Formats: sequence, C-alpha cells, structure tokens
Amino acid sequence: MRDRVVVVSAPGRVELVEQDAAELRDGTFRVETLFSGVSAGTELSFVKGTNPYLHVTWDAGLGLFRPGEASTPYPVTRLGYMQVGRVVESRTPAVAVGTVGAMTYGHRSGWVADPVAERFVPLPDDLDPLLGVYVAHMGPICANGLLHAAADLCGTDVRTLGDGVRGRRVAVVGSGVVALLTALFARRHGAASVVVVDPTPARRQVAEALGLETLDPEADDPAVVLKTRWNHAAGDRGADVVFQCRGQDWALQLALRLLRPQGTVIDLAFYQGGADAVRLGEEFHHNGLSLRCAQIGRVPRGLAPTWDRERLSAETVELLRQYGDQIRKHLVSAVAPLDEAPALLTDLAERRRSELQVVLTG
Repeated sequence: MRDRVVVVSAPGRVELVEQDAAELRDGTFRVETLFSGVSAGTELSFVKGTNPYLHVTWDAGLGLFRPGEASTPYPVTRLGYMQVGRVVESRTPAVAVGTVGAMTYGHRSGWVADPVAERFVPLPDDLDPLLGVYVAHMGPICANGLLHAAADLCGTDVRTLGDGVRGRRVAVVGSGVVALLTALFARRHGAASVVVVDPTPARRQVAEALGLETLDPEADDPAVVLKTRWNHAAGDRGADVVFQCRGQDWALQLALRLLRPQGTVIDLAFYQGGADAVRLGEEFHHNGLSLRCAQIGRVPRGLAPTWDRERLSAETVELLRQYGDQIRKHLVSAVAPLDEAPALLTDLAERRRSELQVVLTG
C-alpha cells in the first residue's frame, strides 16, 4: 500500500510523493484522509523558508532557539495539522472501523496511528465532517486564546471560556481564520461587543458576513474610534481585552493602542520577521498594559488538569454546531484535491493566489 504525501523539499519547492504506508500493528489503526485544512501561517513559513525551525536548533529543555543544526531541516515531510480521516482498519478496541475523526498527521492520503501516542477526536454525526479540520488543533488554538483571557481575570479558577470576555468589550486584530474563529468564540461566550480590525476589504467582508462588526485601520484611527465609544470611567477608555491574530508588528502596535489602561493583549500571532515597529515606550508603558502569548503548546499555568486539549476540542465542536453553516459558507474559500496541493501551496506562498481557508480532499 502506498500513501501520497505533501513534502516541502526546499524553499518554494513543494512536491507530492508516494511512500510505502506504515504497517498496521496490534494497538494501531489506519485512516484514509477525507479532508485536510491548510494553515496559511505555519505551513507557508516552511514553503517560504522563514520558519525558525529551518535555521536553528530549538532547545526544548531550555526553551531557547540556539545556533546549530536546524530542528526541522528540509525536506519537511509532515506539513499540516488539520486532518479529518475515516478509520478503514483497526487493531485496537479503542477506535472502531468506520469512525470519522479529527487528527494532526499532515497532508497525506492516509495514516497509521497509535491511539496512545496520538489524538483522535471522533466527530459527532450532526457535524459537517469538512468542518472537522478545525477540531483537533485550529479550534483549540482559538479557544486557548479565550482561556488566557479568562486566566488573566480569574487565575486558576476558570469555569468557562466566557470568564474573560462575558460582558466585556473585545477587539480582534486581524481577520484570518484564527481571528474570525476567536471572534466567534468571544461572541458565543457573551462578549458585550466584538469588533474586528483589519485593513483588507475582502477579509472584512467575510467578518461582516459572519455577523461581526469591523473597522478599517486605514480609514479612521480605530484606537480613537473605540476609545471614544468604549468609556469605562474618566481617563479609562478602550477595549477590555484585545486578541492579536495577525503576525505583523504593526498589528501588535495597534492592539496595544486599542486597550484601556491596565488591559491585556492576548497574542495568538506568529511574528516570523520579528516585531521592530512595536513601541513599548508609548501606550504600553503609559497605560500599564499586559501582553500574554497564548501559544497552543500550553494552556495558562495551573489550568492543565481541567482545560486539556480534549476540552478545547469539545468547545470547538460546540462553536461549529452554532456557526457551522456560516463558517462553511464564508471561511472555507477553496476546496481542492490533494493532487493540487504543490501548486496551490506555492501560489499561496508567493502571493499569486489569496485564499482564506483551503481544504484539500482525499
């Protein structure tokens, strides 16, 4: 048996190669891929050659990037973390043949998995399986953003994802997939206001189609607009919390300007080129602001026992149950066969093509 696998062999060079499928052993199961979502940030950084793992060593013990051999050298053979597969063979009682579930094994036609070592999230029958691409990893990324906002207020006593946004004024900088799912999470969990700020007209149109308010930062200054509108007390205006979801330094600088004094930016972005334009001597200093990175590798300190990845996936399923039809219609901008992945990923990386969410099939 052979699997087709998307491989990045060098910057700008993406191939679809055939590999011998792994042997099905006792305790494992085999899935055939139904859908595989493309993450435009992380994945394209490998195609562009900008991901730090390609150039230096990640020392996990020290939590530092250090000079040395690349932690992930070319060829990159496991690209992507948004898969939905159907179980076609199983030698474990934990996973039944015919079950459709969300996983994170990369763009490939099939995979053999060990349920002890890998996550398999069965999808409910009432959920469009294409939307399952968000369940294992992408949705939890966004839910973890809300969890960090909740921990900022409640410490380790977080009962629901709404604890950090309920009744509060929320701004979201960016309008890619992470930003829009985060904005929908905030709306679902009771935010008093949710405003999406992004300069790209087409992206703002998608946000508006999802029922979200938007502002164009290249028109009126959104910090002035929102601080005029959102009044807490004398000298206390602006967003309670800002979710920063665009990996560019101007976006983080804008996020800081949107906040009320002593507010918090929850940062979900990946700054591949650094953040030289961020000015910490201005609003950050004078308003006593906070910046928290909500990277999916960890939930807030002290919450791991109660808010594991399974719970974040369950929260994602509920979000998709509420907004699934709108997400399918407005976020998923292209569905293409796996055979087209090399050309598609290259076009996206070189900006010859613009898509919000690409889903590969088969």
